[in-house]
Amino acid sequence: MDSQKRSLGFISLAFLFITCSSAEFLIQQVTESRGTESNSSYDLRANLGVTRVLREERPSSKIVTIAGYSVIKERTEVYESSVFEAAGYKWRLVLYVTGNKNDGGNGYISLYVRMEETESLPPGWEVNVDLKLFVHNPKQHKYLAVTDGAVKRFSAAKKEWGFGQLIALSTFQNTNEGYIVQDTCSFGAEILIVKPAEQQEKVTFISNPPNNVFTWKILRFSTLEDKFYYSDDFLVGDRYWRLGFNPKGDGDGRPHALPIYLYAQGFRPNAVVTNTWGAVNLRLKNQRSSNHRQLYSAAWYPIRSDYGVGVNNIILQKDLKDTSKGYLVNDAIVFEAELVKVSVTNIVPV
Repeated sequence: MDSQKRSLGFISLAFLFITCSSAEFLIQQVTESRGTESNSSYDLRANLGVTRVLREERPSSKIVTIAGYSVIKERTEVYESSVFEAAGYKWRLVLYVTGNKNDGGNGYISLYVRMEETESLPPGWEVNVDLKLFVHNPKQHKYLAVTDGAVKRFSAAKKEWGFGQLIALSTFQNTNEGYIVQDTCSFGAEILIVKPAEQQEKVTFISNPPNNVFTWKILRFSTLEDKFYYSDDFLVGDRYWRLGFNPKGDGDGRPHALPIYLYAQGFRPNAVVTNTWGAVNLRLKNQRSSNHRQLYSAAWYPIRSDYGVGVNNIILQKDLKDTSKGYLVNDAIVFEAELVKVSVTNIVPV
């Protein structure tokens, strides 16, 4: 966007609506209203991406019904709806019942939306719009939604956007198709604003964060009961963690092996509360040598507390109780957790 221009937001343009019935020309307008002028939005490559899908929901921003389509079906003049408000702006619906010849609309219905009353907008204004336009099919009790998925940029230089080839006249005028019932037809548009995000949630992975090693010494190991024991909480990154184990074993390792798990707990004050990545070296320390038992574990820890990841067999009970091996010394064991990578989440500008 030009540095002098101000983005006034994204808009989803989805519903304007017009209907046609016999003898007299009756315009019935429902909900909101506004906008149109001469247009040249036709582009072969863009129209190749146009999709047409039937849906049950009515247009939400504007409905215009023409009762008496036969009165105007050969007319080349443009029909402009009354001004309506949607998404904080003023608009007008523009309809060519025999097609806009300047926009590739020969043999088609052409339909547009035009911004109105833009004088109060700041210099260099722009409004980005996701545009959908509609044709009512009363026979199927549905609406044909037409879009190309491209964002339309409304500006002082380009106030009108739409579709020169909304629907082929051969289809629209075929009574078997159901778009004209009792000489009445309808078109529509829906306008929803989508403001560009100004902030993003950024997840960063920190290798070897500060204070990332926690040591836990368990005394009087032989007296421990058949239940889980937990360390004090320790803070690494944005989250508190703790170790846990059952001296009698857990899961498939029970009762022949010793388990150890790392649990994610609460968050530090003012942290962004999200899932947290934790990669850890879990160790049972050898108290006589450097021959430690070690397991690497990595996982996304959910927001809830007490979710543990680890192993149920860091050492066999018979090896642990063999005092010559150096893992159980003076009836004490030592666990260690080295968090080698954690995620930290921040809210930052886009």
